[in-house]
Amino acid sequence: MATARPYANFSRSREIFGQAVELIPGGVNSPVRAFKSVGGTPVAIARGSGSRVWDADGNEYIDYIGSWGPLILGHAPKPVVDTICATAALGTSFGALTEREVEFARTLRGALPALEMVRLVSSGTEAVMSAIRLARGVTQRSLVIKFEGGYHGHSDGLLAKAGSGVATQGIPGSPGVPEEFAALTLTIPFNDLEALRQVLESRGSEVACLIGEPTPANMGVTPPRPGYWQKVRKMLTDAGALLIFDEVITGFRLGWSGAQGLLGVTPDLCTLGKIIGGGLPVGAYGGRKELMQLMAPEGPVYQAGTLSGNPLAVAAGQATLNILREENPYPRIDHLGAMLADGLREAALDAGVPVTVNQTGSMLTVFFTAGPVTGWESAAKSDTKRYAAYFRACLRNGVMLAPSQFEAAFVSAAHTEADIAETIERARGAFKEAAE
Repeated sequence: MATARPYANFSRSREIFGQAVELIPGGVNSPVRAFKSVGGTPVAIARGSGSRVWDADGNEYIDYIGSWGPLILGHAPKPVVDTICATAALGTSFGALTEREVEFARTLRGALPALEMVRLVSSGTEAVMSAIRLARGVTQRSLVIKFEGGYHGHSDGLLAKAGSGVATQGIPGSPGVPEEFAALTLTIPFNDLEALRQVLESRGSEVACLIGEPTPANMGVTPPRPGYWQKVRKMLTDAGALLIFDEVITGFRLGWSGAQGLLGVTPDLCTLGKIIGGGLPVGAYGGRKELMQLMAPEGPVYQAGTLSGNPLAVAAGQATLNILREENPYPRIDHLGAMLADGLREAALDAGVPVTVNQTGSMLTVFFTAGPVTGWESAAKSDTKRYAAYFRACLRNGVMLAPSQFEAAFVSAAHTEADIAETIERARGAFKEAAE
């Protein structure tokens, strides 16, 4: 097994970041990338292949970010890259109906139980924004329930007590969101049925929908308690409110039928992104036919987008989904996820560092707390300074993790057991550094 030599040269990355801060706010185009919560200068990635990425200084890393989840096949899988190139030669955008969109929608509908009709958009944020607008149009109600620590994109009204980058930056919401917008979002703890019951008893007639990741990953991976979603589903139905599953991360990550298929719970609407773009920007939302037919031009609820159904994104997504359907990598990557989680628990224990490792399938989070972690309140008890030390040590030793305590690590079909074993060995030293 190769032994990592700590990287010392990040000069080109520092140079690139120095130029970036003069041109781009904070030097990055998405806040978590700035390394604010973990310290140091962000590395500039030059290329990726399989389970690895290389930075601008030539340092090589075993990658567990995977573009924050989309790259379930690894970096630059040849069938997907070939498809993108062939499609680009025919045109990069039309702003008109294409046959590829129809094929893609048919594939999505055949995979996920909730989808009778589906609309393509350009991002997960846009998909969530549109699904909530539809839920409000259907119910003629205004209030949305979300979970503390749940992140569903950066649209107004959903940044209250949000996870992901909002949690990483340590801010409660965002300036620029009017109080009137924020007041339309009610937040409750995840895995807490009593909290939902109280909200529905007091304001149920005003609630349009509840939106949640079926297995949250944006506060760190936090599995639902057994039977939780089945009870939530019934409570919302009884209240006349819709259930929206945000499967932007879990869709096609936890299985061909998403988290909804594993849980046996069919939401009224669901949102998709990440994997369905095969590494290119795309999102989707869908649900029962009678709901989706209320979208323009068939119905009165408006949503549009010039790049919706972009041929490159659709082609990359279709190529990715074809491979997932034909090769079924899920048992193997789930095994690798469990192998990594077990190894990291053992390494942390050996170093005397209290951690909780939550793992669901091919995604996991190492929380620097004795736990258990069942929601945002317990996740927020994590020692973020200790995580930062662990992150920096892993980075120097060739393991690329999310620069945030409150994100997931993703295993791809390109990872091997040798990658996992090497990662665990490198993490042993990182845990020891974090213990100091």
